[in-house]
Amino acid sequence: MGMKLSNFGFELPEELLAEYPAENRDEARLMVLNRKEKTIEHKMFKDLINYFDEDDVLVLNNTKVFPARLYGNKEKTGARIEVFLLRELNSETRLWDVLVDPARKIRIGNKLYFGDDETLVAEVIDNTTSRGRTLRFLFDGSYEEFRNKLTELGETPLPKYIKREVEPDDAERYQTIFAKEEGAVAAPTAGLHFSKHLLKRLEIKGVDFAEVTLHVGLGTFSPVEVEDLSKHKMDSEEMSIGDETVEIINNALAKKKRICAVGTTAMRALESSVSSKHTLNAYSGWTNKFIFPPYDFSIANAMVTNFHTPKSTLMMMVSAFAGHEFIKEAYAEAIKEKYRFFSYGDAMLII
Repeated sequence: MGMKLSNFGFELPEELLAEYPAENRDEARLMVLNRKEKTIEHKMFKDLINYFDEDDVLVLNNTKVFPARLYGNKEKTGARIEVFLLRELNSETRLWDVLVDPARKIRIGNKLYFGDDETLVAEVIDNTTSRGRTLRFLFDGSYEEFRNKLTELGETPLPKYIKREVEPDDAERYQTIFAKEEGAVAAPTAGLHFSKHLLKRLEIKGVDFAEVTLHVGLGTFSPVEVEDLSKHKMDSEEMSIGDETVEIINNALAKKKRICAVGTTAMRALESSVSSKHTLNAYSGWTNKFIFPPYDFSIANAMVTNFHTPKSTLMMMVSAFAGHEFIKEAYAEAIKEKYRFFSYGDAMLII
């Protein structure tokens, strides 16, 4: 048996949890890991440009976060219930997979009322997991009006470890500047560090951008609860890779250029659609790919990522890419040097 869950634990001082992002996106700190030389450098995120040349490729996940967290009141008791929208199951019947909290109070047949005017109502029609429910939304109006209502009532779904209240600025802070395809319940956070200015400078230098879409669902964050990693099942997440992206990436592969996945989600999307010749295929559908050591990567030879939570699937993928011992050393160094961790924290470039 290879790596176990317990190989991925570490103690993180509380003060290193980033509650706010860097004031300027590209001024987060950047730790650069060179896999071949086994060196660690300390830079600023905007220094990333120095590691890329003409015709290298940055692979960006263009998913867009929607305001997935709603608060409703239960009929009769008026109890406040948090509803976290996961995915739309059917647009015509307005069926959604959601998580509810506190879950023990929410049973099939219950109704939840949203907003001061209670124009949006949901009925619980199924239990899916301990916290999961299927809801049917009842709303007088067109589909577009219904979606607008969800956006109006919803709030930015900041990660649970951020203990402060959501602020108006979070809606913009927690979205990459290249976000366009709505459907994620969490931001692909490595991409949050790119500013318009940095992207422009990369473009002028001749670096190519290839976009993939992977709608980050809770699968990315579901805790691993089995010591034997081969027994962990990822939740499926919706993704697509178009022909233009395939062409850019396969050309770069042929020319042996640097292909950098921006974030674990971009990396998972790429690795979910590899041909038998180790090139990229176009794809539209779902992926539940779980990458942990040992693993041979076919497409990207560099990646940008954040510092992840202990025992998370994200940390396991990064370990598979950089080498487990090297990542352990890098994380110990990050803690010593007081890097900021998680979604709003600092970044790492692995080359």
